[in-house]
Amino acid sequence: MTRGKVEIMGLDDKLKNTAEDLKGKGKEATGKATDDEKLEAEGKGDQAKSDLKQAGENVKDAFKH
Repeated sequence: MTRGKVEIMGLDDKLKNTAEDLKGKGKEATGKATDDEKLEAEGKGDQAKSDLKQAGENVKDAFKH
């Protein structure tokens, strides 16, 4: 029973990471379109943060299987 809960939590984390990545891409695109370097950099930072979290999830997944 615990395994199913763990898999759901992992999926939840992956969805959150994807949402953060998409938010970052939106910020980056808006920053580029409006020539707002600060917003563009913030978007790139959000994407990098999401990538690191996703890498951590991938490592956890590798040890589960």
